[in-house]
Amino acid sequence: MAALFLKKLTLQTVKTENYYIRRCLGKYILQGLAPTQLSPRPSCLIHAKAFSTKDTQDERTKKKKNETAFSSVGRKINERIIHVLDEKGNDLGHMHRANVIRLMAERDLRLVKRDPHAEPPQYQLLTGAQIHQERLQLREAERAMPKPGPTLTKELTFSSNIGQHDLDTKSKQIQQWIEKKYKVQITVKKAKSADEPEKKMEEMCNRIVQTMSGIATFSSRPQPIRGGKAVMCVLRPLSKKEEAAWRAALGTPRGDTLNRGDGKDRASGVLPQ
Repeated sequence: MAALFLKKLTLQTVKTENYYIRRCLGKYILQGLAPTQLSPRPSCLIHAKAFSTKDTQDERTKKKKNETAFSSVGRKINERIIHVLDEKGNDLGHMHRANVIRLMAERDLRLVKRDPHAEPPQYQLLTGAQIHQERLQLREAERAMPKPGPTLTKELTFSSNIGQHDLDTKSKQIQQWIEKKYKVQITVKKAKSADEPEKKMEEMCNRIVQTMSGIATFSSRPQPIRGGKAVMCVLRPLSKKEEAAWRAALGTPRGDTLNRGDGKDRASGVLPQ
């Protein structure tokens, strides 16, 4: 009995020692680990890119840009049946994509989209040189298109009793703005010490326009404001068509320009509105 009791006591002592050893070693190991290693990474953060709205929008934008660009689609034809034109513009009718791919290989041609919204979609077979030429034409057309933007308006106000020298200076400033394709709003105020009719202020606006024949005309003709105490008008640059008509009327070649710095050398006519 004593031997059995001693054996049980020995086993209990060994278990207790192992428990305390594991506890001490485990605490030492945990103290050496970084905080990020103690807690598992949340599963919701894994594969976050798959749910990113920004990445999805960027991919859609990139795909849309590639679809609108004029380029060869290669051999990746999504539709089973397509409407095909050859490199000379001849209509080949509806063809299976396998036949189109075989024709491309036989004649060393490339396939581009012409009308993706047609039913079935319309494609054309072109050579590499033809694709390059059409790309150049598209670039030239884009450069020739006017860039949209707000039309800026400059404002200038002066009194009707302004001196001739100051008026010439302001006329030159207006001319510089017009040449930069600005509109110019001119306000002529009635002099406080003078009792003059509105007609005099309107004539001053007309004289300014007359010094700029060939480059500017009225966008808005002189009209009284502030109860007749001032007259306002708006000048704008001439369009290319108006410039050509003005030169044709004077018999002036395009390369020959009048002395724009001196209003005395200009014609006195104003383009009709």
